[in-house]
Amino acid sequence: MTSFDKRRQDFGERLRRLRDEAGLTGRDLAASLGWPHSKISKLENGKQTAEDADVIAWVGAIGQPESVERELLEELAEVRVSKAAWRAQLRAGHRARQQHSLDIEAAATRIRNAEFGVVPGYLQTADYARHVFKTQAELLEVPAGDIEESVRVRMQRQQVLYQGKSIEIIVSEHALRHPVAPPEAMVAQLDRLVSAVGLPGLRFGVLPQFRRLPNITMNGFIMLDDMVMVEQVSNELTIDDPEQVAIYHRLTDRLWKTAAEDDEARSLLQRISAEYVSQQH
Repeated sequence: MTSFDKRRQDFGERLRRLRDEAGLTGRDLAASLGWPHSKISKLENGKQTAEDADVIAWVGAIGQPESVERELLEELAEVRVSKAAWRAQLRAGHRARQQHSLDIEAAATRIRNAEFGVVPGYLQTADYARHVFKTQAELLEVPAGDIEESVRVRMQRQQVLYQGKSIEIIVSEHALRHPVAPPEAMVAQLDRLVSAVGLPGLRFGVLPQFRRLPNITMNGFIMLDDMVMVEQVSNELTIDDPEQVAIYHRLTDRLWKTAAEDDEARSLLQRISAEYVSQQH
């Protein structure tokens, strides 16, 4: 969890305590303010950043004095500073973000990863990772000077596969057929995935094209024990609300019922690799 996520979560917890002290349920407060109940839940669980107007309305509805309003607005300002610092860190390059993942993955005992548009980082080759970081740096307009360092740390992260943890990785065939690298790099990447089939301690699967999925999948995600990280186009969402985390576990369980594993996965990967080989000539 980033410092921004933690600050926003702490701020939401304070809002919740103030509501509880006023003797109001979340639905009571939502009705009083004319807000959907989901907004109360997101603010209290740190899934949405409050606006100044939200804080002013909240304090008025629960009958707190102006001094509390001022404290909350000052705290909210600190949350925004933390958010700006997180974005600034990303603008400095990708290495720091990779190091953060390395640190938090070391403490996890169970990892569940599903990707639908890219090869999962845990199984990327260095060349494939290099192309991923390059395209992301171009899109986000962040410095590309630390790409080699970012690749090095990503490769270091892959040691988690050999540390006795429970690890599950699912990738869609779609991600493998839309290359982010030249054919020769994709062949090497697919060879890496073939070698992952049957790796001790790793459950690896591929979601075949044209096989009906149990649910619509919008974004790839990584679950570290009871925390979910969802990478979006311009930022990353961290989720630790138990009800929401349970949904991701349920989704992953359903995806496994569709995924190709073992020999079926190996054959599928080898067929895709052969198509890339033909493009080299």
